Amino acid sequence: MDIEEILKGLNSDQRKAVLHDHEKNAQLLILAGAGSGKTSVLTKRIQYRIALGVPPESILSLTFTAKAALEMKERVCRLFPDALVRLCTFHSLALFLLKEKVGDSFGYERLGFKKIPVPVESDVGDFACDLVRFGLGAKAVSREELFSLDLSNRLEKELIPVRESIFSSGHVVFDDLIYLAIRLLENDNEFRTEMRRRWTEFLVDEYQDINPAQYRLVIALLGNRKNLFVVGDDDQAIYGFRGADIGNIIRFQKDFKESTLIRLEWNYRSTPSILHLANRIFTDKPVMLRKVLRAGNCKQDALFMENRKPEFWESENPVLEMNKIVQCVKEMRLDYNLDYDSFAILVRYNHQRIYYEEALKEYELPLFQLNEEEGNVKGIHVETVHSSKGLQYPVVFYAGLAENLTPGSCRGSRKEQKKQIKEERRLFYVGVTRAEAMLVLLYCTKRHWKGRLETFKKSRFLKCLEKPLPESIMPLLLFRIFVLTKILCYMGVGVLRISVLRLVQPQKIKQWVDLHIQAFGAYCIKSLRVDLTIEDQALLGKVDWSRPVVVIGNHQSYADIPVVFLALSRTVGFLAKRELKYIPFLGFWMKKIGCIFINRNKKGAGLEIKKEILESKEIPCVFIFPEGTRGKSGKLLPFKSGGFRMADDLDATLLPVVLHGTRAVWESRRDSKVCKVSARILEPLDLLELKKEQGEIKIREYLMPKIRKQMEDAL
Repeated sequence: MDIEEILKGLNSDQRKAVLHDHEKNAQLLILAGAGSGKTSVLTKRIQYRIALGVPPESILSLTFTAKAALEMKERVCRLFPDALVRLCTFHSLALFLLKEKVGDSFGYERLGFKKIPVPVESDVGDFACDLVRFGLGAKAVSREELFSLDLSNRLEKELIPVRESIFSSGHVVFDDLIYLAIRLLENDNEFRTEMRRRWTEFLVDEYQDINPAQYRLVIALLGNRKNLFVVGDDDQAIYGFRGADIGNIIRFQKDFKESTLIRLEWNYRSTPSILHLANRIFTDKPVMLRKVLRAGNCKQDALFMENRKPEFWESENPVLEMNKIVQCVKEMRLDYNLDYDSFAILVRYNHQRIYYEEALKEYELPLFQLNEEEGNVKGIHVETVHSSKGLQYPVVFYAGLAENLTPGSCRGSRKEQKKQIKEERRLFYVGVTRAEAMLVLLYCTKRHWKGRLETFKKSRFLKCLEKPLPESIMPLLLFRIFVLTKILCYMGVGVLRISVLRLVQPQKIKQWVDLHIQAFGAYCIKSLRVDLTIEDQALLGKVDWSRPVVVIGNHQSYADIPVVFLALSRTVGFLAKRELKYIPFLGFWMKKIGCIFINRNKKGAGLEIKKEILESKEIPCVFIFPEGTRGKSGKLLPFKSGGFRMADDLDATLLPVVLHGTRAVWESRRDSKVCKVSARILEPLDLLELKKEQGEIKIREYLMPKIRKQMEDAL
């Protein structure tokens, strides 16, 4: 099997994950943002390992639903039809272990069962009677916790006769399966040794949703080996009420101290505007767990290409709100030729879902239904956000953006309420990231709720919406002084913060800089009163950022720098003169972002830079203005070849970016009104691949004219 065929279509981060070497880099945690292709990574990882000669039967992959396991199995079997990889849920694995024979006995016999375990529905009343019959209180333990691993020694002894009755009948509940499998593995050396011999590679999907018992099951099978490959998203941990422990994913790097972390941040579902809102939802997360979702989808349909900003609709009551929804659905079906199943209404609670379903029926609009005989009936989807996880819709109406609805009401101690609010915020993130092209956030001032007409306050989560820039009549000179002071102070505070971080958590500096450069770019754009549009950002998904990248841009203004940071959604350095470092704080930050300083008057400077780059452990990603000066007219000046030669020497990817309107932001600014600016990403050119096709590249005759034409056509 051709390895490149398996890796085809993966971006650089996905590829890095699939190719991960456990022996060199230990256990792997993949933080997979919404819509980032985690299922592809998991299945291609399995295919890759089989292609390398790993026996398929030695691979164990765990997920949470039988549907997800079946989908993964189908994908793996497209390349390896007879592969005996065990792809299953935690519960089916546990049942398999209980029924597996090692030596002369089955797993369930080793635990004391007289009959083969059969999962049945639990009867709370009958179990309470059993407890009383054996001399315990009716609420001494819940049926689901009967075989829990965290019971006191005293209770363990008291429950022996109760458990014996289960061993005799064989009637277990699903929660028993996990606990029993752990007991078998932890207490039976022969059985544990055989299972660890059988499976040598472990993959876990939706790692953020595993509970303490499921984590313990994984560890019991893994032992002290390094072959653990997990995928999850702490931002989508929404099942705390079911016992899922988000701490498992947060603690991963503490549990496995040599482990590696990879982020999948390219979203192949939603427009940049929707992702911009999603990225604003979490602002106080630990640095090492933060992600920046980037649009990687190049859909060409009209609605997607419009890149609409999320809308907020406020209505006095649900009837008026429903009128707006219905009118919008009818108009969009005509304007964009959309089917009814392109629309979804998402809500927090089932009570809300029932209301919207009834309302749609009154308007005689079809509801989406699963019909076994006729197949799916196309219609508008009405879902709770929990049930929508893993799904996506072109148009989403997210209803009930009000306190006590979204977020839902929180109870308990202050600490418990704080924990619940964090999960509600993650649930909001899940709802937002279901939308592909259009997102509408809905809020009603009044609605009937639990039998009463209630007045609701707007949801705190609406603060994530970007507010339009207000009008300004500030005199131009005062505006310039005001902006410069703000930006320099921002940079100065950043110097203090990073100095503290260097003392406390030096390992987090790189990630901190990456995140705060984005924050700095956004702060500058807001301070400069810029309305920024980023076009074709999805083309960035074609760039292999694990190799050198040289970004080529048309230089117009000092304002180009924050615009470029936001357009690329990542930290890039610049090719710069050394004297720029004498601007207050600028020299400090230029070094932090990886700027390459060049003395143009010194002979051999280019060779020195190349040597420095090749010896560096960091992968260079630099922005070059090849004409070397700021063009006042907006037209491209004659290119200089130095940047192109450097890209050729490094076998880099050339990435052209064209900026419009940045000069009016500062150098030729006339007033303090809002300025419209755009940054357009052009098709990247991988020089390594080009050399494989064409051999030696002629820089002046071919490369420079090609890039120049791309940029001129876009201006």
